[in-house]
Amino acid sequence: MKRRIPQQRQARSLKFFRSIHRVSAIYLFAVFIIVSVTGLMLGWKKHSGGWLLPESVRGTSTELKDWLTLDSLYINACSILSDSVSPGLSHDLERIDVRKEHGMVKFVFSGHFYGIQLDGATGKLLKIEHRRSDIIEKFHDGSILGHALGLPGEYIKLIYTSLTGLALLVLTITGFWIWYVPFRLRNKDRF
Repeated sequence: MKRRIPQQRQARSLKFFRSIHRVSAIYLFAVFIIVSVTGLMLGWKKHSGGWLLPESVRGTSTELKDWLTLDSLYINACSILSDSVSPGLSHDLERIDVRKEHGMVKFVFSGHFYGIQLDGATGKLLKIEHRRSDIIEKFHDGSILGHALGLPGEYIKLIYTSLTGLALLVLTITGFWIWYVPFRLRNKDRF
C-alpha cells in the first residue's frame, strides 16, 4: 500500500506538468516559428547579395580632411529622403555610420526603414537603402509590436523576451519531468 501513494502523486504531478507543458508549447509554437525563421534570415543577411543588408558603396575619398561636415551631409540626406522617397518621412536619426574606409557616410533614420548613403567628400547620393534587415530584427526581438503600436520598443522587447524566456524555461522543466517520471516508473526496480 505504501508504494501506491507515491505513484498516485507522481501520476497527478505528471498530469499537471503535461497541462503546463501544453499551454507553454501553444504560446511558444508561434514564437519559435518567428524566431527561427528570422534568426536564419539574420544569419544569412551578409550573404543575401544586398537584399537583406544593403551593401556599402564606396565614395571618392577616404581622407577625412576632404570630407564635408556631418551637418551639411545630414541636411543633404534629409533633402534626398524627402525628394526621392517621401516628403512625410521623419528626419529623426537612429544613427550615423561613418565608414572612413569606404569614403561614405550612412544616415539611418528612426521611425521608418530607410537609410541614405552619401559620399563623404562630395555629399552626392551613393545609395538609398531599404533596410529589410532592420525589419527582420524587429520581428526577431519582438520590438515590431512597439513599432506598430507606437510604443517604446525597448519595453515591448523586454516584456516579449521575458515571457518567451520564462515560457521556454517552463517548457524545458516540464518536458524533462514528463520524460523522467515514466522513465523512473518503468525502471524503478533498477535503481
